[in-house]
Amino acid sequence: MATRPAMEKPKIVWNEGRHRFETEDHEAFIEYKMKNDGKVMDLVRTFVPPSKAGLGLASHLCVAAFEHASEHSFSIIPTCSYVSETFIPRYPSWEHLVHSEDDSKNLKSSI
Repeated sequence: MATRPAMEKPKIVWNEGRHRFETEDHEAFIEYKMKNDGKVMDLVRTFVPPSKAGLGLASHLCVAAFEHASEHSFSIIPTCSYVSETFIPRYPSWEHLVHSEDDSKNLKSSI
């Protein structure tokens, strides 16, 4: 029985100009908007092309965004349904970065 070779961890890069974290080939990404004077990162969209589905790229993109938020003391609004319905429930250790509803009343987009 043949075993599948372990997939190498994909390289995720921060594309500050396009407000997203993306794979090196720019095909898969998680897009964000900064709010609350740059203190809150709203993760608005995750995209993985069908040709790369099932490789765990969406999760790797989320980890990159959450690590960035943690390193910069940002909180996160999980607007993207993948982030809120799949990633956070699957990886609750990141939940501490989720922006509380009480603080969301006066958010302003800075983009």
